[in-house]
Amino acid sequence: MLLPLDPDTVAHGIQLSIAPVFLLTAVSGMIGAVANRLARIIDRARFLESGIEAGLEAAVREKFFVELVDLRRRGLLANASIALLTLCALSIGLTIIVLFLGEALNFQGLRISIASFLAGVAFFLLALLCFLAETWIAARVLNFARRKG
Repeated sequence: MLLPLDPDTVAHGIQLSIAPVFLLTAVSGMIGAVANRLARIIDRARFLESGIEAGLEAAVREKFFVELVDLRRRGLLANASIALLTLCALSIGLTIIVLFLGEALNFQGLRISIASFLAGVAFFLLALLCFLAETWIAARVLNFARRKG
C-alpha cells in the first residue's frame, strides 16, 4: 500500500536529486564533444581510403595506411568513451530515481543510490581517460614544421 504523498517530502526529494543532474549535464557535454571528434575521425578515414583507392604512389599510400591505423585506434577510444559516458548517464539516472523514490515513497534504497552514483562517477572517469588517450594519439601525429635559424 502506497503512503500519501506529502508536497514537502516531494520537494525535498527533488532537491536531493538535483546534484546528480549537474553530472548529467557534464556527461551530455562530453558526449557531444567526443561525438564531434568521432565524426572528424570518420571523415578523415574516408578521405584517406578514397585516396588509397585512387591509386596514389606507393609511398603516399603507405603514409595513408599508417595514419588509418592511428585513426582506427582513435575511433575505438572515442567509441569506448561514448559507451562509458552512456553507462554513466544511466547510472546517474538510476541514482536520481532511487533518491526521489526514497524521499517520496519511503523506499529504502540508500545502498542502491550510493552504488549507482559511484558507478556513474567511475564510468565518467574512465571515459575521460579514453578521451585523454584519444587526444594524445591525435596530437602525436601532428607534424608542425619547425623553422631553423
